[in-house]
Amino acid sequence: MARAVRFYETGGPEVMKWEAAEVGEPGPGEVRITHHAVGLNFADTYFRTGYYPSPMPAGMGVEGAGVITAVGAGLDGFHPGDRVTYTGSPLGAYSTERVMPASHLIALPDTIEFDTAAAMTMRGLTTAYLLRRIWPLSAGDTVLLHAAAGGVGLIFTQWARLLGIKVIGTVSSQRKAQVAREHGCDDVIVYTEEDVAQRVRELTAGEGVPVVFDSIGQSTVPTSLDCLSRRGLLVCFGTASGPIPPIDAFSLAAKGSLYVTRPALADYIADPAERAELAAELFGHVAAGDITIDINQRYSLDDAVTAHRDLEAGTSVGSSVFTC
Repeated sequence: MARAVRFYETGGPEVMKWEAAEVGEPGPGEVRITHHAVGLNFADTYFRTGYYPSPMPAGMGVEGAGVITAVGAGLDGFHPGDRVTYTGSPLGAYSTERVMPASHLIALPDTIEFDTAAAMTMRGLTTAYLLRRIWPLSAGDTVLLHAAAGGVGLIFTQWARLLGIKVIGTVSSQRKAQVAREHGCDDVIVYTEEDVAQRVRELTAGEGVPVVFDSIGQSTVPTSLDCLSRRGLLVCFGTASGPIPPIDAFSLAAKGSLYVTRPALADYIADPAERAELAAELFGHVAAGDITIDINQRYSLDDAVTAHRDLEAGTSVGSSVFTC
C-alpha cells in the first residue's frame, strides 16, 4: 500500500505523521504517479506551521519526480511510463504514490536523474524567473544574493556566471563561503563577521548593486535596501527568517527611488508556454554540465521530521531530497 506524510494540525516538525494512504484512480485531467524522489524545500515548513494556510488534514510537499502509472479519461500529452517532474499545489508530494492534476507536470528528459529533478525543479525554475524575467540584467552587472550556499543560491551563481553577471553572496559561515565560491560566487560576505551593506559599498565603489535577491526576509530586508544603488530593485522571494517587515514608502524615495517586489514562482510558470521555455533552458544547462545540482542531504520519507528539523536549523548546504 502507498504511504504518505500528513499533518492534522499546524506546529513543529513533530506534527507530521507517516501513514498508509489510499491512492485510487485518476479522474479527468489527472494522473497517478509513482515517486522516485521528492523535493525538500523551506516553503514546506510554511504549510506545516500555518504561515501558508491549508485545509486540514493535509499532505506535505509540492515537488517530486517519478513515473506516470495511470492517466485519467481524455487526457492528452501524457501516458503511462512517462518520466515527469513537477512543482506546485496541491500538497501531497511527500508520498510513495499520488493522484494529481496533469497540468503541473513537466516531461523529464532521460538525461536527468529523478533525484536531480526533485532537487532542482522548484529551485531551478525559481532561479530561471529571477534571472530571466524580473529585471533586464546584462553581462557585467553585479547583484547581491542572500543565502548563496543554499539550494537556489548554488544554481543561481552558476547560471549568473553563464550570463556574465557578477554575484556578491552572503552566507553564515566560512564553510558555506567556500561552497559558494566553488559554485561561481565572485565575492562572499560572511554576515556573522562583516557588515553586509558596508562591504557591498566597498565592492561596488560606493554605488551599491542594482538588484538584491533576498530569500531570508525579516532579518535581512533593511540591510538589503541599504545595499541598493539609485533606482535599484529589492526582490523578496522568500521569508526564511520570518515575514517581511512593513516598508515605509517614503523611505524608498529617501534611499534613492527604490523598487520592491515580492514575486511567487506560481505566477511565472502558470502559463504552460512560459513554463516550458524556462524548464527547457534549465534542463539544457544541467544536461550539458554547465550547471551542477549538489544534493548534500538525503532522507527517507519516513524521516521527514528529522529533515525539517535540519532544514530549520540552517545546517543544510545546497539541495535536499527524499529518496523513495
